[in-house]
Amino acid sequence: MKLVKFVVTLGVVVVLGIGADMAWRNRVSLPSLAATETPAVAAPAAPPPMPVPTVAVVKKTVPVVLDYAARTEAIRSVALQSKVGGFVSEQLFPDGADVAAGALLYRLDSRDFEATLAQASAVADRDAAALDYARATSERSSSLVQSGSLARDTADLRVSTRRQAEAALAISRAAIRSAELNLGYTEIRAPFAGRLSRDKAPVGTLIGAGGMALNTLVQLDPIYVTFNPSEGDLAEIVKARGEGPVSVTVTLPGVDGLQHEGELSFVDNMVDPQTGTISARATIRNKTFLLLPGQYVRASLKIRDEPGVLMVPSVAVGSGQLGKYVYVIGKDNKVEQKAVTLGQSEGDLVVAEGIAEGDRIITGNLQKIGAGMPVQPMPATVASK
Repeated sequence: MKLVKFVVTLGVVVVLGIGADMAWRNRVSLPSLAATETPAVAAPAAPPPMPVPTVAVVKKTVPVVLDYAARTEAIRSVALQSKVGGFVSEQLFPDGADVAAGALLYRLDSRDFEATLAQASAVADRDAAALDYARATSERSSSLVQSGSLARDTADLRVSTRRQAEAALAISRAAIRSAELNLGYTEIRAPFAGRLSRDKAPVGTLIGAGGMALNTLVQLDPIYVTFNPSEGDLAEIVKARGEGPVSVTVTLPGVDGLQHEGELSFVDNMVDPQTGTISARATIRNKTFLLLPGQYVRASLKIRDEPGVLMVPSVAVGSGQLGKYVYVIGKDNKVEQKAVTLGQSEGDLVVAEGIAEGDRIITGNLQKIGAGMPVQPMPATVASK
């Protein structure tokens, strides 16, 4: 029994000794392990500056233009009516046709008027024969009176008869002229070049003198364009008119590149107190007949040429809550944002107030940059002039 206890005690001592030895060995090796650990990974380097394309500010002379919403009006528009009555016998142009000045448009039944003319001509022939006889007898009277073969009273009667015959012939000739005019009125002609509307009196319609209109004719070339400048623009318009003709360019909404040219031809003499505008009108050339009365158009008045205006590409202009802006290259190639006020455009360029002549305008990667961000400007180019 004592032997068993001894063996157990000896085993416990051996185990404790081995454990203590292993603990000591591990304590000694910890500093060497820490010394041999791999150092921490360094933070990644900052990305290179964003490359951005730039252009130089364009300085040029641009025209000062005032734009208005406008409406077209026909210079002349007439209802075609007949001065005499009768049946419509012929319509020589279809509805909507373009006709020249003096073109025959309608013809009425002319037989009644031809008969009236023939009757007037016959009466004139009769009166002419009566006048010839009266002249012959009047000429013989003077010699007969001198010889005592004819009484003075009878000679005076023959002179009176001759004068009555002359008056009767004049009346007959006037009747012929009247009959000729009435016969001519059976042909309705275009008083000016223009375009017909829809026919309102088909062939066979009986019309009265000065009655229903057969059709409507409007002049299309040139054409009026009316607009209403504000009283604030009136001074500039009047000044421009004093220096010479004011050119006007008219464009149709939705039609790119198609323009009609003309001149300012009328400015009213009174400002409307309710709207603060004044009525003005331009006369526009319309060779192609694309402008029709009643259309809404845009009218641009060239007032003058303004030198030294700064312009930027329209693609470089951004929009924010505070308005329009552009990005420019600032100090140390950092982005600067400049608020601008835009003016008129010319091609791909737009007038911008708020920039300097030496600014370099950023035109690309605008969604990837912001104020204060470093960038790498690409070689500057001058925008097309």
